[in-house]
Amino acid sequence: MKMAPLMMEYRKYPDKFDPVLVHTGQHYDANMSKLFFDQLHLPVPDVYLGVGSGSHAEQTGKVMVEMEKLLTAKPCDLVVVVGDVNSTMAATIVAAKLCIPVAHVEAGLRSFDRAMPEEINRLVTDALTDYCFTTSADADENLRREGVPAEKIFFVGNVMIDTLQRLKGAAMESPIRKQLGLDGRYGFITLHRPSNVDVREVLAEILSAFDVVQKDLPLIFPVHPRTVARMKSFGFWEEISRWPNLKLVEPLGYLDSLCLMANATVVLTDSGGVQEETTVLGVSCLTIRENTERPVTISEGTNTLVGTSHMKIVGETRKILAGNGKSGRVPKYWDGHAAQRIVQCLLEHPPTE
Repeated sequence: MKMAPLMMEYRKYPDKFDPVLVHTGQHYDANMSKLFFDQLHLPVPDVYLGVGSGSHAEQTGKVMVEMEKLLTAKPCDLVVVVGDVNSTMAATIVAAKLCIPVAHVEAGLRSFDRAMPEEINRLVTDALTDYCFTTSADADENLRREGVPAEKIFFVGNVMIDTLQRLKGAAMESPIRKQLGLDGRYGFITLHRPSNVDVREVLAEILSAFDVVQKDLPLIFPVHPRTVARMKSFGFWEEISRWPNLKLVEPLGYLDSLCLMANATVVLTDSGGVQEETTVLGVSCLTIRENTERPVTISEGTNTLVGTSHMKIVGETRKILAGNGKSGRVPKYWDGHAAQRIVQCLLEHPPTE
């Protein structure tokens, strides 16, 4: 969702850019990966590193080893990384040690919770980055506070929203609601963060809230493989499979997910990207986390932090069902043109200068 708009924008300047698209393989489900590439109109990757799963150290190390081989064999002028995953940090470290400039798309986001692996990835990446492309004013403030020079910070907007705006029309034509028998109000769930699904007591608390909510509102839950594994190992799977108003489905492609989010009464999630998407869609979002690196979705958007408390999740959902959901507005530069601003910035400030 973040790389597709950039690849499309690069292609407008064939005399200026010769991009090489690298798929690290950190997200390695073959079917889902191909589906996203097809739906987002991403070109076939030029390089596939095939890193796969493993601990944070294993994944990061494997990406570093393979990226070093690639960048040594095929030197480049700039490495562009997106988001906050292990691959983002690993590629940045390798490029920095090889004295290759780095551009970080989605720089400056902070949850201020170093127990989150993503927070470590963000901090390390931004410390080594030459171009910090930010999505919001608070991200700029975070970077300045950490000592990043002003000339490295560029407020460009949100490339995720570029993809949403481009594909929203196609998503609304998805047959997924009909396939799931949805003809009225419903809620949409995503849940995958280790802090939520890897601790039995925490997951039990969240699921107990879902049980209450599904008695008031049908819930659609595309279940992440990690979440399925934990539910089964903790002994929850058989019970929740019998809840009459909770529909457990396989992970969905981008268009189906966007369609379901856009038409939902409420979205319950622990995903950072979903907080942003629901804000632009104007859909009430309850974030099942104690903090967020995207505070603009709360201060300006439709997002509310509810933590993992049964009482808070149920209470806030019922407020929305009663018509008292949070209204919001679309943040500055979340307008579908972030990739255009990034590419214009690179044209005006090329890394070879």
